[in-house]
Amino acid sequence: METSSAISIGSCLKEHQKIYKEWFNIADSDGDGRVSGNDATKFFAMSKLSRQELKQVWAVADSKRQGFLGLAEFIIAMKLVSLAQEGHEITSDLLKGSIDMKSVEFPVLEGLENVVSKQKASKTNVDVEDNVVTQPQVTAKAPWYKSKSIIKPQVNVVTIVDGLKRLYTEKLKPLEVTYRFNDFASPVLTNSDFDAKPMVMLLGQYSTGKTTFIKHLLGCDYPGAHIGPEPTTDRFVVAMSGPDERTIPGNTMAVQADMPFNGLTSFGGAFLSKFECSQMPHPVLDQITLVDTPGVLSGEKQRMQRSYDFTGVISWFASKCDMILLLFDPHKLDISDEFKRVITSLRGNEDKIRVVLNKADQVDTQQLMRVYGALMWSLGKVLNTPEVVRVYIGSFNDKPINEAAVGPIGKELFEKEQNDLLADLMDIPKKACDRKINEFVKRARAAKINAYIMSHLKKEMPAMMGKSKAQQRLMDNLQEEFGKVQREFHLPAGDFPSVEHFREVLGGYNIDKFEKLKPKMIQAVDDMLGYDIPDLLKKFRNPYD
Repeated sequence: METSSAISIGSCLKEHQKIYKEWFNIADSDGDGRVSGNDATKFFAMSKLSRQELKQVWAVADSKRQGFLGLAEFIIAMKLVSLAQEGHEITSDLLKGSIDMKSVEFPVLEGLENVVSKQKASKTNVDVEDNVVTQPQVTAKAPWYKSKSIIKPQVNVVTIVDGLKRLYTEKLKPLEVTYRFNDFASPVLTNSDFDAKPMVMLLGQYSTGKTTFIKHLLGCDYPGAHIGPEPTTDRFVVAMSGPDERTIPGNTMAVQADMPFNGLTSFGGAFLSKFECSQMPHPVLDQITLVDTPGVLSGEKQRMQRSYDFTGVISWFASKCDMILLLFDPHKLDISDEFKRVITSLRGNEDKIRVVLNKADQVDTQQLMRVYGALMWSLGKVLNTPEVVRVYIGSFNDKPINEAAVGPIGKELFEKEQNDLLADLMDIPKKACDRKINEFVKRARAAKINAYIMSHLKKEMPAMMGKSKAQQRLMDNLQEEFGKVQREFHLPAGDFPSVEHFREVLGGYNIDKFEKLKPKMIQAVDDMLGYDIPDLLKKFRNPYD
């Protein structure tokens, strides 16, 4: 699973890298390690390519839609400029091996020598000025009675993610804290949540090949991986990039500020003892983080023998993940009540779900057709969506496909399906920025609805007598109260939280202590959704649009 960043550095000679680094420093006008859209339009103009060609160069180089180019992306852009000057049509396929990127020459940039000489001259002048000894200036002390003015530090917005962080802190977080959104829906976000790499979670009953799938994707075992026919993975394991191979315990992970797992502390020590991080240096893990989960057990074992809220943890990870892979085995198609409960906890994240029918070479072609039909029927009963979910069929392990069972047609089908799934996984880093915006907007709408519900319940409470009876009545008729809020504020019914879960959390609170509706806070979030986010996207779009 290669990405544009990996391709650029790996296919660039060391002496070329040095020159590209010099060019990068020239293009990066403010020296922040990023070439912005404005920087690029000035620097790329020296190539004398048409606006349409440069638009395509930027689109391919900034495949993650970050709104800027780092050094790796800048090198890609320069190579693409060179190819465009040679007459090649610029597409993302150029980075997939159709051209040897190492052999690409430097682009022709008219006037670059003048820019380089000017920069060197200005640097020399600065060095001379630094060496001149100047007489120290004595400044008059400010009078003792004058108070110092407090200057608020401005957050420098250089990426879309920086913009989302600022909007969250200034406009959305106050609404969440005021109406206890972190208790009823999702913990307060931290900077590490915004900066986290895309995550892929694997779900399934035991022995459906979840850990083997990760091993197949990485091409090797990850630290702490156990594979076997029995329920071997008894904990949540996050496989992520790190400087060396090691495992980190869950309690340590949950308190690290640079890790996006602080919210898991709410599930208690019983869960954190069953949670660990497996770090290793790997090009795939540089782009995505993989979450291996314990196999869903059947019967009472799932609910009674787990010492933590399993479905709650799954729901937490689902909201953070960019893709959720549901793995099935041809011999384990039955969706138990426990597995159904787990799938139901993915509510609101249906667009992230992909289904994998693994170990499909264990049955012949005729049986596979029946298995596929049975799986679609079972999923239709659980996933309450009119659309057909995407199912990938294959055998995702390191063994050769059993041609004796599936035949040549089956082998070809498995290879195509595997390529489709890998292409889907490769697209995740490119869509990560869009996904963050999507999740942010979804969270803002949920926080607004939570505020409307809380303030409505507060309004329904009596001023003096009979508060406990009123609270019990509101909790019993919560579905009706949701309906009133929906009609009053013209909100879509599908955006409301689960009544059962809300009632369960509400039982631990005194409704009379809730805040009344604060229209200014709601208006701030509406302005954010209506103006601030579109302006942010406009600021970091392709500079040649």
